[in-house]
Amino acid sequence: MKKIQIAVDGPASSGKSTVAKIVARDLDLIYLDTGAMYRVATLVAIQEQTQDPQVIINFIEENPISFANGPKGQEVFLGERNVTDVIRANEVTNAVSKISAMPEIRSFLVAEQQRIAKEGGIIMDGRDIGTVVLPNAELKIFLVASVEERAERRYKENRSKGIPTDLERLKSEIAARDHKDSTRKVSPLKQAEDAVLLDSTGKSIADVVAFIETRAKRLI
Repeated sequence: MKKIQIAVDGPASSGKSTVAKIVARDLDLIYLDTGAMYRVATLVAIQEQTQDPQVIINFIEENPISFANGPKGQEVFLGERNVTDVIRANEVTNAVSKISAMPEIRSFLVAEQQRIAKEGGIIMDGRDIGTVVLPNAELKIFLVASVEERAERRYKENRSKGIPTDLERLKSEIAARDHKDSTRKVSPLKQAEDAVLLDSTGKSIADVVAFIETRAKRLI
C-alpha cells in the first residue's frame, strides 16, 4: 500500500480537523494537527506575556509539542502538560493569526511538520499545507463553508466544552480572521493550484469524509 500525503486546507471552523481525524482513522494514516501546534505557540505567547518569536521557540524546544490518542480523541501536550482544551479558548483563537504569521514561528513549526511527514502515510490540516508544508502531497483538499455555518459549528463546540460564547460576536471574529489569514504576508491562506475545492456548507461530516476517502483510495 502506497504511503501518501494528504493536505487539507481551509479557513477557521470549516471542519478540517474533524474530517482529517476521521480519514486518518479510516485509512490508517498519521494525523498531525498543525493548527494545534500554532495554537500552542500562541498559548505560550499569552502565558509568557511575550511577542518575541525566539522566546516562544525556546520555550517549545524545552517543552516539545506532542500528540496522543485519549479516551475522547486526540490530546495535545506542551511538555508534560495537557493543553487540549485550553488552546481552544477564545483568547487563543483571537490571537493565533498574529502569532502564526511570524516568519520565525512558521519556519520552526513547518520544519517540524515536514520532518514528521517525510515518510508519508500522513494527513495534515491547516491553512498552508498544500502550498507550503506539503507542496508535493498526492492529494490536496481546500475545504470551505459559509461564515454562518462555521460560526454555528464553533458555537456548539464551545458550548459543549463549557466555554461562554456569543454567536454574533463569533461570526464577526471568524470573518475578521478570514481576512487576516488571507491577507497576511507570510504563507497566506489560499487554495493550491492543484487542490480540489470542496464546499461543506449544508454537507454532513460523513459526506465530506466519503468524498476525501474516495479520492485518496484511488492513490493508495
